[in-house]
Amino acid sequence: MIVTLLVALVAAVVSFLMSVVMWRVGIRYKLYPEIRARDVHTRPTPRLGGIAMYCGLLSALLVAWLIASRTPYFRLVFFDGNERQIVAILCAATLIVVMGVLDDFLDLDWTTKLIGQVIAAGLLAWLGGLQIDNLPIGGVTIPSTWSSLALTLIVVVVVMNMMNFIDGLDGLVAGIAIIANGAFFLYSYMALQVSGATSYFSLGTLLSATMCGVCLGFLPLNWHPARLFMGDAGSLLVGLMMATASISVTGSMDPQVFTNPDGGYLRAHYAPAFLLLLLPIAILIVPILDFGLAVVRRIGAGKSPFSADRKHLHHRLLDMGHSRLHATLIFYAWTAVISVGSLLFFVAEQAVAWSFIGAGLVVCAVATLAPLSHRKRREYAVQVKPLDATTREIAVLDPLDRAATAPKERSA
Repeated sequence: MIVTLLVALVAAVVSFLMSVVMWRVGIRYKLYPEIRARDVHTRPTPRLGGIAMYCGLLSALLVAWLIASRTPYFRLVFFDGNERQIVAILCAATLIVVMGVLDDFLDLDWTTKLIGQVIAAGLLAWLGGLQIDNLPIGGVTIPSTWSSLALTLIVVVVVMNMMNFIDGLDGLVAGIAIIANGAFFLYSYMALQVSGATSYFSLGTLLSATMCGVCLGFLPLNWHPARLFMGDAGSLLVGLMMATASISVTGSMDPQVFTNPDGGYLRAHYAPAFLLLLLPIAILIVPILDFGLAVVRRIGAGKSPFSADRKHLHHRLLDMGHSRLHATLIFYAWTAVISVGSLLFFVAEQAVAWSFIGAGLVVCAVATLAPLSHRKRREYAVQVKPLDATTREIAVLDPLDRAATAPKERSA
């Protein structure tokens, strides 16, 4: 684990330094787009953070390759016939970052972006061989190569767009990515210790730790008030790497690695095996919910599911009365509760895990809905007001109805 954390540290340092560089370059040469109607920020801000994050990723993989060339660490990732996986990941990441930067400045149409995303996903699946071969539910295998390829393309494209859709508040995507990748890293590491399935977990563990470092390095300049945005290049890159890490573990390993020779599970419950399928979904619960609602909403309105609007979950929290910082922290809390709760199934009794999730969700729900009750109390105090001490007449003060604010004349 120490070596993996060292690689993550390299990713964090390079990402931070390059973020500072990109921020200064963006400000000096005014490399920032105009503020759109759906944007939350009010001052022009460079969207070059994706380039800094890409540099952090490249630096971390380079250091990991140097370590693998001299020690057994990461050897299964970079050598022993797996070289094409890294080549495919680098090609896909480069394509996504280039396309994201172009989109941030030229505002590409959604069909062009979708084609680019499909090509990137195809590079992972076809060139790198990173495909969903089976599902961890009793060893269910994908019936054909083409079915496996199609399912992989769909998963990668959907995860990339989920992370892109929620990128609307300072530090939101970076923070959620840190929590989600951190949870997946811990799960991969613990599962590796239990099962000994090194070949399954090396790439996933490396990528999840690296993306934690990349996002940690970028977050200081993206924290509210943000001086630098990751843009589409950054959010799509985060989604691409998260999907790749998940597929490298979930899509290739059968839950039989968690069984003893007599057929019994290594734990007293089935959670370790089924977490292979559930954890990637659990840690992305906020992006999944936002993405699903956006697609249904836009298709129902007769629009493209990729058309932009101002009705995402973070917009709704702002409309409820949350500040931008509070809304971001609430999303962090929801993600942390689900992620940590899912990991507890691996290391603790199910009752403990369910209790943590239940209590955490209640606290998150109260924090999310708090502005509504506060607003109602405030509106009640303002709207219901005695106007005449003698008659105790009550008038509703509607700011849009100025006549209602004047005292009523008594009839003779």
